[in-house]
Formats: sequence, structure tokens, C-alpha cells
Amino acid sequence: MDWLNYHHLLYFWTVAKEGGVSKAAKVLHLAQPTLSSQIKKLEKSVGHELFDRSGRGLSLTETGQLVYRYADEIFGLGRELADVLHNRTREDRSRLLVGVQGALPKLAVHELLKPALESTDEQFQVVCFEGKLNELLGELAMHRLDVVLADRPLAPETHIRAFNHLLGKCGTTVYGVAKLAQKHKKNFPESLNGAPMLLPTQNTSLRRLLEQWFDDQDIHPIIAHEFEDSAVLKVFGQEGHGLFVTPSAIEKDVCKQYGVKVVGRLPDVVERFYAISIEKRLKHPAVIKISDFARENLFGGE
Repeated sequence: MDWLNYHHLLYFWTVAKEGGVSKAAKVLHLAQPTLSSQIKKLEKSVGHELFDRSGRGLSLTETGQLVYRYADEIFGLGRELADVLHNRTREDRSRLLVGVQGALPKLAVHELLKPALESTDEQFQVVCFEGKLNELLGELAMHRLDVVLADRPLAPETHIRAFNHLLGKCGTTVYGVAKLAQKHKKNFPESLNGAPMLLPTQNTSLRRLLEQWFDDQDIHPIIAHEFEDSAVLKVFGQEGHGLFVTPSAIEKDVCKQYGVKVVGRLPDVVERFYAISIEKRLKHPAVIKISDFARENLFGGE
């Protein structure tokens, strides 16, 4: 037997389970002769009789008992799979799998995700994965993520079918501990000449924006340290190792959490935030909430 007809196996399993052809025919909505014919085809396929037809009732042969045990496991798993898929469909809408580009400020990520976390009409479980943008886009393409949050759009040359959704944009703010802030606040931004700066690494959008702005303004700060992780950068800033820059949209939160002061603002150094999805039009209810909130509130419609 090279191939098993699972319809025939289902008919056999139902007859054995119900204890007779007539009861099974009602369950399967089939005529009794049709059902008997299908079971005989299964017996021919396996090369053995499955029922002992001597006497008034049907009883399983030794081979029939073996086949029944396998069939019972097969269709039991089938029911379990159907239940899991049914429940998962509901769970998938209440879970949000988010890829977060490592360079994004963590406070900004929290603000972006807050609508999903604090939704009153529907509860969402947020699951975050942090990584490099290319790696996260690969996970998105494999449908292992619902959305990727990034500081730059998907590049045209990227061989992934996905779509950019601009959440908003804002200028940036320079911060420092009280001593540094007092020293460099006067005559800002010229005061940044020779100032110790904590900068993100070269592979980030903010680093490129800052370097371009420094060149345009002919300002030459001292690069004290560089960080790939934005949270570590802020901790160093909190300890007074240099000035640092974040999006102005989270200015109050940065000052409160890290105990730093505003040195000045750079409205021309504009950071953008994107939600990247495989959908041209956002469908996940949590992502829609995030997008609407970001555009209407977080970035003030910029």
C-alpha cells in the first residue's frame, strides 16, 4: 500500500467508533451502501479485512484494531489542530509581535507602543524583539513579526516585499547633566564646538543626520564615546560623560528618567519613525492604534 485514502479511513474509524454502519451513515450523512462500499475499498487498499462480518454485528479483526488505533490518533490530532488554529486566530489578533531596531530610543518605543498597552476596548499582549534592521526584516518576511519599528524606511533595493508607514517626525534635543548643560547652554549651538558628545554608532540614521548638521554649521564637537545601544548611551549621559541627543518628542520623559537638563534644540535635525509591515494597508488592530496615536498625538501631526 503506497497511498492511503484518508476519506476511507475516516469512514472506517466512524463505523468502528459508532458501532455500526447505520449509525455511522447518519453521522457522516451518507447512504449505508455508499459507506459500506468505501470501507471495502479501504480493505482492498490495505490488503486485509478490517471487520469480522460473521454474526449480526460488526467486530474489528486484529488488523482492524491496529488500523483503528492509528486512525483514532490521526483524527484526534486533527481535532486538536483545528482547536489550536481556531484559538490561535483569536490570539493572533490580541498578540502583537514587534521587531524593534536596536538604534531606536527605548522611551520612544514605549511611547509608540503605549496605545496597544493601554487599550481599553481590546487587550493586547506585546512581544518585542530587538535587533538589526536587516535581521528584523527577514523575520517580517517569514511572518514571524507583525511589524518592525525603525528610524528609516525600507530601502528600494531590499528584496523583501514590505511597505513603509511613516508614523511621524520631529526635531531633536541636546541634553546633559546640570554642570554640562549650564556650560554649553549659552551661545547654543555654537557652544557645541569642542563639547564632549556621546553619539550613536555610524550605522544609525541619527548619527548621519548629526554629522551632516555639524558639517553644515561648521561645528566640531569632541566625540567622547559611541554606542550602538541607545539606552546605554543615555546612562553614560546620565553619569556626565558627555552631551547626547534624542528626539524632542520624548524630551520630558528623558529629563525625568535620566535627571538631565535641556541644553538646546536642533529643529533641523529631524528624526523619522516608521512602521514597516508586509501589508500595504495596516490591518492588525494594535498597529492601527499605534499609527493613529503617533500621527495625531505623539508627533503633533508633523
